[in-house]
Amino acid sequence: MGAADVVPGVSGGTLAFILGIYERLLAAISSIDTAAVKLLLKGRFSALWQHIDGTFLLCLFSGILLSIFSLANVISYLLEHRPVPLWAFFNGLILASLPVLLRSVSWSAARLLLLVLGIVFAVAVGMLAPVQLQPAPYMFFLAGAIAICAMILPGISGSFILLILGMYAPIMLAVTELRFTTLALVAAGCLVGLLSFSRLLNWLLKHFHDATLALLTGVVIGALYRIWPWQHNQQVLSPWQYQQLVANHDLLPAIMAVIAGILVITLLLNLERLFNTAENGAR
Repeated sequence: MGAADVVPGVSGGTLAFILGIYERLLAAISSIDTAAVKLLLKGRFSALWQHIDGTFLLCLFSGILLSIFSLANVISYLLEHRPVPLWAFFNGLILASLPVLLRSVSWSAARLLLLVLGIVFAVAVGMLAPVQLQPAPYMFFLAGAIAICAMILPGISGSFILLILGMYAPIMLAVTELRFTTLALVAAGCLVGLLSFSRLLNWLLKHFHDATLALLTGVVIGALYRIWPWQHNQQVLSPWQYQQLVANHDLLPAIMAVIAGILVITLLLNLERLFNTAENGAR
C-alpha cells in the first residue's frame, strides 16, 4: 500500500481492496471513537488495543511508512526515467484482481449501473489537469486531509490528488529531506481526514454492502485509464505513438512488468492458503 501511495495514479486503497483487508481496515479506523478515548482515559490499554484492532493497524501502518520512506527515491527515479514498466506493473496488479472483485458482488441491474458510475467517476478524476503553486503551511494540512480520503478510496490515487492540488512535489521533497514540521502538518491532516471519511465508507459497507462494493469495483476499473503505461499530456497513446512522440515504448519490459504484477497479486491473494498448507504439512 505504501509503494502504491507514492505513485501518482495508484491508490493504496486499491491494494487493500483487492487483497481483502479493506473492510477490516475501515472497521479498525472507525473504532477510534469516544469509546476508545474512554478506555484510554481509564488506563484499560489491553481492552483499547483489542477495540481498535491494534495489532492489525500497527502492522499495516508501519509497513506503509517503511515502504514510503524506503521506496520514495526509487519510485521517483522510475517515474522520471522508466515510467512505462512502472505503470505496467500496477496495471498487472489491478487486472489480476478484477476476477476476484467481480465475484465478490451479487450482481443486479442497479449494481451494474453503480459499476458504470464508478468507472465514469474514476476516469473523470483521471482527466483533471495538475496545477503548480507555492504552498502556504496550512495547505499541507488540507492536502493531507484530502489526499488521505483518496488514498483509502480504491481506484482514486491520493498522490494524483496531490498532483492536481499542486502539492505532490512539495510533500515528496519534505519526505526525502525529512522536514519534520511539514510532515507533521501533513500527518495531522491525514489523521483528521482518515477518521472522518473512513466512518462514512464503513457505514456504507455495513448498510449497502454489495452496492458499495460494485461502486468501488467500478472506480478500480476506471483507474486503469489513469495508469495506462503509454500516456503523454494526459492523452492515451498506443506504444508506437508513444515511441514517435515521447520516448522508447519499452514494450517488452512493460509486458514483463504486467506479468510480474499478475504474479505478485496472485501470490498475495493466495499467501494465507500457502502458509496454512505449509503449517499443516509441518504438523
